[in-house]
Amino acid sequence: MAKLSVDKVDLSGRRVFLRVDFNVPVEGGRVTEDARITAALPTLQHCLNAGAALVLASHLGRPKGKPDPRYSLAPVATRLEELLGQPVPLAPDCVGEEVRNRASALGSGQIVMLENLRFHPEEEANDDGFARELAALADVYVDDAFAAAHRAHASIDAITRHLRPAVAGLLMARELQALSHVVGAAEHPLFAILGGAKVSDKLTLVESLLARVDGLLVGGGMAFTFLASLGHGIGRSLVEPDKVDAARAVVERARSRGIPVRLPVDVVVATGVDDPASARTVAIREIPPDMMGLDIGPTTVAHFKAALGGVRTVVWNGPMGVFEKEGFAAGTLGVARAVSESSAFSVVGGGDTIAAIHRAGVTSRIGYISTAGGAFLEFLEGRELPGVAVLDDA
Repeated sequence: MAKLSVDKVDLSGRRVFLRVDFNVPVEGGRVTEDARITAALPTLQHCLNAGAALVLASHLGRPKGKPDPRYSLAPVATRLEELLGQPVPLAPDCVGEEVRNRASALGSGQIVMLENLRFHPEEEANDDGFARELAALADVYVDDAFAAAHRAHASIDAITRHLRPAVAGLLMARELQALSHVVGAAEHPLFAILGGAKVSDKLTLVESLLARVDGLLVGGGMAFTFLASLGHGIGRSLVEPDKVDAARAVVERARSRGIPVRLPVDVVVATGVDDPASARTVAIREIPPDMMGLDIGPTTVAHFKAALGGVRTVVWNGPMGVFEKEGFAAGTLGVARAVSESSAFSVVGGGDTIAAIHRAGVTSRIGYISTAGGAFLEFLEGRELPGVAVLDDA
């Protein structure tokens, strides 16, 4: 069901509670990576140009339900000021009398950013009273935080009981359009590339994808559980023993449907992630018992690239190795380039995967880059996302 978007609502002279996901990395009091902030700028600018006043709300990190200066949104407000070229004052809290006064004093085109929502345990508890306080700050609710849409939190779910209309921001609308295309209207052949550390994080997704994809390419730590399920020795590589049978069942189910599941044929092994000097590339059947696989090898990258030939749609989530370590990033970067060089429409999601796309310098050649991780996966699994379900239908 399509959701009503913010560009279809009259905002002139109204206060907008804009839920964004500005959960970005901060070091030394400065934002070090601002992709999620820049992704929300079109919605912010639309609201301001339409004559609205903006009450911005976000979480940052996991402050465990109490104020913690390490998780203040002050650096985020500073960065947003730089990007917008106008003041973005930070309120001392997200609820309370002073916050209500600041919100009510806003004029058309002005902004206030609320302090971290997760400084209150009621946010993650989806508390109705807390949500009512947030709702009292504005006249319209706009959710542009697709990356948090899988969380039934007060600023995402309960607030909509007290503040309507409740509509999708422009980023949210784009996310829903792109992912709905993959789920329901993708051109075939459709291939999925899955990586990351654990099969348990992706098992539901894999089982869901088997109903709609024409091929699976599996790398990252999760590949070793699949390899173990097929009888390969994997040395000290990451494995989830309790998921070996499930991995084997996935492979068998895929084969019965004629869906190829391509696993690594070579890997980069080392004695550990902090010993890149010991790294070397070996075939899957030659992993030494005292070493661990930490990246896919160049032959695997070539095989994955060849598999994408003629594919019309590609969805990718999860790195192919310990991407954050220089000695084990080549496989992920190689797959990023392969996806970008494919003629397929590509949809990429997840923080590490997006970082790889940027690092490989191929951002402009990707069809759609999702800001989300968990929500991206749950949407592809076919789950209803709380933050989407509560929005007004178009």
